[in-house]
Amino acid sequence: MADKDESKTSEYPEVTSGAGWNPQIGDPVDPRPSDERRPIEGQIVDQREPIVIKQGGGAMRGLFWLVASIGLVVALVLGAKTIGLFPGLKNPFAQEQTDRSGPALLKSVQDLSQFVAAEGNFQVIVDVQKDRKYVPDFLLNERILFVAAGSVEVYVDFASIGQGAVKESEDRRTAEINLPAPQLRPVRIDNDHSYVYQEDRGIFNRIGDAFSSDPNRLQEVYKLAEQKIGDAAKDAGLQKRAEDNTRKMLQQFLAALGYTSVTVNFAAA
Repeated sequence: MADKDESKTSEYPEVTSGAGWNPQIGDPVDPRPSDERRPIEGQIVDQREPIVIKQGGGAMRGLFWLVASIGLVVALVLGAKTIGLFPGLKNPFAQEQTDRSGPALLKSVQDLSQFVAAEGNFQVIVDVQKDRKYVPDFLLNERILFVAAGSVEVYVDFASIGQGAVKESEDRRTAEINLPAPQLRPVRIDNDHSYVYQEDRGIFNRIGDAFSSDPNRLQEVYKLAEQKIGDAAKDAGLQKRAEDNTRKMLQQFLAALGYTSVTVNFAAA
């Protein structure tokens, strides 16, 4: 009998649902009425605080509503800017570009005495592929289609005219001029009209790009485009056209000075 009574007076009292007690979140666990929880003189009472059940998740809800509010404000600002509701409103998320380049440095000045007599504009498609034998292209392959636009100028260098290159008659009516052959200037690639049309790279090539990048990867393509345009300019008859234009220019210029016959000869190219 003593053992039975001792089990009921354990450290934590047995919780029973009494009449009129409906537990809610935040109520103490002890279901006894307030009168029963009052200490009786001479009785040892457990002084520990009652366990209170609290409802969690308040911090997460607050963070969610904060993010949702910011997103709503951003959407309203962008929407109003898009439909033109506030024309004077600037987009706070607009992209900005900062130019930290230094000023241009003048390195040298050169006097030119060249007459540009003709110019040719060219376009070429450069198709370059690098692969490995017996290796599928989807694994290891580099192929690029580059559309290059460039121009080549043809000029006559009057600075190289030596003594006796110009002969005139005593009456200053007839003149004969011997000039050097027209020359081609280096090819100039037009970056505004040149572009990569297609580029194919294998899986291993793309993996390699993730770890290292080659800023001069297109340099070889540019050089090949310059070479092809230069070869095309030599075969386009630009030098003959430059000779005709230079001859016409000198004849008109000397005719204004009173010369009636002007002969212009060019050296062999």
